[in-house]
Amino acid sequence: MADHPTGEFAYIDWLRRRTPADPRVPIGPGDDAAAFRLTPNVPCLMTTDMLLEGSCLRHAEAGQRQVGRKAMAVNLSDIAAMAGRPVAAVASVGLPRQGGQALAEELYLGLRDVADAFDTALVGGDTNGWDGPLVISVTVIGEVVPAGPIRRNGARVGDWLLVTGPLGGSIRGKHLTFTPRVREALQLHAAVPLHAMIDISDGLARDVSHICEESGCGAVLRAENIPISADARAMNDGRTPLEHALADGEDFELLFAVDPADARRLLQTQPVAGITLVHVGECVEHSLWLEQAGSRSPLAPLGYEHRLE
Repeated sequence: MADHPTGEFAYIDWLRRRTPADPRVPIGPGDDAAAFRLTPNVPCLMTTDMLLEGSCLRHAEAGQRQVGRKAMAVNLSDIAAMAGRPVAAVASVGLPRQGGQALAEELYLGLRDVADAFDTALVGGDTNGWDGPLVISVTVIGEVVPAGPIRRNGARVGDWLLVTGPLGGSIRGKHLTFTPRVREALQLHAAVPLHAMIDISDGLARDVSHICEESGCGAVLRAENIPISADARAMNDGRTPLEHALADGEDFELLFAVDPADARRLLQTQPVAGITLVHVGECVEHSLWLEQAGSRSPLAPLGYEHRLE
């Protein structure tokens, strides 16, 4: 058989030959459904995300393999935000008819790059060709660890807000190359009680507002504390580096709320290798605020939102 597929069924066969056996997956790609094993009596996590050509990506610019990588990584980041452990994934793609076969191969290799790095079995999906642009949707199934999932709704007035890394300017490349903070979330979860957590996909200000809405509180962000990436400082579009850090999104760092005493301990010990935790603000009774040079002003939930006309 030729190494490159020449149609849907040949592509499925090509994919099956490149999908390794996994003891958690007694039935993988090839049947009408996959079967995989989850830990008995452990709640299941499930998340899904869709990338659309022209809205979320431009595969000719990003590179097809990078697009596949991102499609998997954004879902793993959602599992990280719940302090969960990923287990398995399925991927469905709508491929443009022109060049779709080569694109499908590169997407698969990108999906596998990041799935393999986080011990996530790619167990199946669906592939269709059509006259439109690329569409790729990935669903990841994970498990809750014994300490339980971390939701958005547990922040308390007085909690400190910490982030796992610098923010802003992700359009210069980080939106494709970021590392989902799965391992970091699990280490933080083991180190201290996390009250609430979210991955920063829509922008720091907007994602803080999501925690506030779910937790029934407000927050103040301290401008001088917010870690601003070198990419945000290199942007030259009339917006300040701080504005980029607050609103750009797709940093996929973690934002979490913890008791002040636990926060101080984390900041002092920095127990998670490879990242530097930063204290960016606190939870307050109501509203969203930005504090600069000792002066506090209302902060809009800046960031990305998909518009529906």
